[in-house]
Amino acid sequence: MLAIPGEIPSDPGAYALEVKWDGIRALAYVDGGVRVTGRHGADFTSRYPEISAAMAPLAGRRAVVDGEVVAFDPEGRPSFARLQRRMHVTDPAAAHLLGRLPVSYLPFDLLHLDGRTLLDLPYLDRRALLDSLGLGAPPYLPCEPAVLEATRLQGLEGVVAKRLDSPYRPGRRAEWWIKIKNLRTAEVVVGGWRPGKGRRAGGVGSLLLGMYAGASPAGFLFVGHVGTGFTDAMLGDVLRLIEPLEIGQSPFSGELPREISRNARWVRPELAGEVAFTMWTRDGRLRNPVWRGLRPDKIPAEVRREELR
Repeated sequence: MLAIPGEIPSDPGAYALEVKWDGIRALAYVDGGVRVTGRHGADFTSRYPEISAAMAPLAGRRAVVDGEVVAFDPEGRPSFARLQRRMHVTDPAAAHLLGRLPVSYLPFDLLHLDGRTLLDLPYLDRRALLDSLGLGAPPYLPCEPAVLEATRLQGLEGVVAKRLDSPYRPGRRAEWWIKIKNLRTAEVVVGGWRPGKGRRAGGVGSLLLGMYAGASPAGFLFVGHVGTGFTDAMLGDVLRLIEPLEIGQSPFSGELPREISRNARWVRPELAGEVAFTMWTRDGRLRNPVWRGLRPDKIPAEVRREELR
C-alpha cells in the first residue's frame, strides 16, 4: 500500500503520524525461515540479512511484516547515501559490509499473522498487534504540526499520516495514507548521460532525466539534468549500469535543447533514481536538482510527472 502526497489532514484526530524514513520498502515473510522482498517482488533476502535477525522474536510463528530498510550514519540519522552502498550487494558478508555499513529494519505494519490475514483490520488494530510482537517497531505519534516540525529540525524526510480506521490495500496508492515531506524530492528515470570533464573525464558528467506523462509510457518527457550530489562510488555504479543500456537515439519525446543534447549518450529508460530539487520551472524542468541515488525498488514506467509535484 502506498501513500499520496499532501499536507497535515484537516481532521487530525482521525489520523496518526509515522516518521517517513529515508530508505527502501521491504516485506518480511516469516514461515519457518525469513524471506525478504522489495515492493515489486525482488528477492532482498541475501542483501539484508539484518532483517532475518530482526524477525527472531517471531520464531515458530507465521507472519508478513511491512517496513523500511534504513542505513543510519554515525550521528544516528538516516543516510540514503550509505544505503546506496548496500543496495546492489547480494552478499554483504563476503564484501565485509555488515560491520562497516549495517542496515536496520523498521517495521510499520502487519499484514498476516499465524494463518490470519489482517488486511481488513483497521490500522490501529494492526499496529497494536505489531507492537505486541517485540520487533522494535518505531512508535506512531499524534497527528500534530509540532511532530512534522520536529522531524524537520532533526533533518528527517517527513511523516506519513495514516487514518486510524484504514484497511491495508496492497498495490494501491490510497488516500488513507498521506506523505508529508520536509524535503522536496522526485523519482526520475535516466534517459541519457553526458561524459564528464576534468576529474570526471572518462565517466559520467551528468545524467539526463525524464518522467512519463499520462496513463501510458508513450510520452517520455525530459525534466532536467543533474551533475551534483554524486559520490565517486555512485558515479561508478551508475556508469556500470547505464553502459549496457546504450541506444543510438534519444528516448525523450520531442527535441532537446542543443546545449543539452550535444555530446549526449542515450540509454533505454530502464533505470530509476531520485533527486532533491527546489521547484518546478514553468517549462516543466527541475530547478537545482541534486542526485540522491538509484531507486531499484521503483518501476521506471510508474514514474509519472503528474504524481511528482
